[in-house]
Amino acid sequence: METTTDSIVQRLEALAHPVRLGVFRLLVRRAPEGATPGELQAMLGKAPSTLSAHLAQLRSAGLVEVVREGRSLRYSADLDALGGLVDYLVADCCRGRADLCAPLARGALSRAEAPVGAARPLGVLFICTGNTARSILSEAILRHLGGSRFRALSAGTRPEGVVNPLTLRVLEAHGIDTEGLRSKSLDEIAADATARPDLVFTVCDRAAAEECPVWLGDAVVAHWGLPDPAASGGTEAERLAAFEAAYRTIRRRLEALVALRVEEMDRAELQRAVDRIILAERTGNSTEMGALK
Repeated sequence: METTTDSIVQRLEALAHPVRLGVFRLLVRRAPEGATPGELQAMLGKAPSTLSAHLAQLRSAGLVEVVREGRSLRYSADLDALGGLVDYLVADCCRGRADLCAPLARGALSRAEAPVGAARPLGVLFICTGNTARSILSEAILRHLGGSRFRALSAGTRPEGVVNPLTLRVLEAHGIDTEGLRSKSLDEIAADATARPDLVFTVCDRAAAEECPVWLGDAVVAHWGLPDPAASGGTEAERLAAFEAAYRTIRRRLEALVALRVEEMDRAELQRAVDRIILAERTGNSTEMGALK
């Protein structure tokens, strides 16, 4: 949508409602990935019909875009439209006095540029639904690889309460300690101030239309999905092979994470780095894949 006075007024009117403002802020926070209606409903606690009406108005104002993913929709903030709105509001700010305009950006920039893990281990949380296989594998492998530099945790939105025996079998076969691993609720992590993570990975499989948990805390968030080995069928040998495949994928990704100088990174740098790891895997980029070996 072209940035005109009329379009600016339309965007401001669209944002002048607490629900629509909340939706848009969440989508901006989750850019460029966006969110499905189900994820937005879980985060905001609004009825589907109510949320649909607000999303339609945000789309009409040119603030939100939507794409179809199979049988579902994914909404995302139009960052160009947001940039146009901000530029319009601060154009010729203080007649070009950059020193006076600096506070406009100071809050967002200081947060993005704050060091993430300089003075303490980087807290990393892996979340899925049942917390029985992929997220447990990730927690154990990062503990093994990361040493004192990382503090690894895992949780689920609907934890099964028992770790899958094949998860433990694969970890033990690779010499990774399984002591203390348990299936636990995401609510437990959210309620414990000492467990608040700096970095959160969702490991659900969107390609299989699997429900992905939502983390509302103040952390860098990335999606590192992979098929659930616990959902694999066949013989015990075939099921074990599925767990081995998940182990190899997770370990490759976490080796790349551990190789990063996270102690020197701010939030924006860390977000770009973890996004590049999964992008390199998906595209098979020969240069970027070097970090995954």
